[in-house]
Amino acid sequence: MAYGFALVLLPQHIYLGALGFHRKKDVSDLALGVLGATSLVGRSIISSFSKSNSGTLYAYSRTPQQITDHITWRSIPECIPQPETIQNWLCLAPIWVLSDYFSLFEQHQTKRVVALSSTSRYTKTHSTDPAEQELVYRIIAAEEKLQAWAESKNIEWIILRPTLIYGYGKDTNISEIATFIKRFGCFPLFGKAQGLRQPIHADDVASACLASLNTKHISNKAYNIAGAEKLTYRDMVTRIFLVLSKHPRLITVPIGGFQIALFFLRVIPRYRNWKSAMAERMNQDLAFDYSEAERDLGFKPRKFVLSDQDLPRS
Repeated sequence: MAYGFALVLLPQHIYLGALGFHRKKDVSDLALGVLGATSLVGRSIISSFSKSNSGTLYAYSRTPQQITDHITWRSIPECIPQPETIQNWLCLAPIWVLSDYFSLFEQHQTKRVVALSSTSRYTKTHSTDPAEQELVYRIIAAEEKLQAWAESKNIEWIILRPTLIYGYGKDTNISEIATFIKRFGCFPLFGKAQGLRQPIHADDVASACLASLNTKHISNKAYNIAGAEKLTYRDMVTRIFLVLSKHPRLITVPIGGFQIALFFLRVIPRYRNWKSAMAERMNQDLAFDYSEAERDLGFKPRKFVLSDQDLPRS
């Protein structure tokens, strides 16, 4: 099965200074592998390294990528006859594909893996949508599989579960709401839409990943990570209107109205995957405590302050 992600091998001496993160003195110069380099968080990391003008990134992708300075793209799944030693890995691709690459990690004598999962394993547990229930199962199974494999190979692991990720107009959360508002001039809400949200910027997720790699005295733990600000779904949407310089037009509709609207919206390819379960969660609190990540990893996310570059251009 083909997935839209890439592998990137980075010399460790250039990644530790990225995103404002600095290497501790006791960390040796080892290589870093990144699985999922073309994801939103992956692009955040890659962008920082590209601007640093130091080192070379070896990126592995299933599809051709644009050649840029300091990045060398290679094809997956080409075998590497004499693989480099890559002891540290960031896994930003969907967590359920990681088991396909366990042998690759072993080839590279991996010592530590930091993997992105999702708080969806909790928030969608009681979803009325079968596809979302299946997603929860896949996430939980993948986390358990990663832990079992890593511990059987004496490999350290850290799992990070971010909340709603946004940034650079490339996410499927805030950017989707903004695109809807720009297209229709309004946004529908189910009931009071008072469920709490904690959007987290992609750069903050990337910083947490790098901190997890470098905090060597912490291992074999999972952390929930979220933005620094809790706000209701209604307030979150209102803020998007304001950043777009539009007067908030929030239309409260019953769930039946949502289902009818979705029936017609799904004719448009962009909204084909919208589900009524999304509306039902507008009144559910999806906020998470990230104090453990703050204590162990020095995690300090930003508040939900949108800039123009965080919104889609079209």
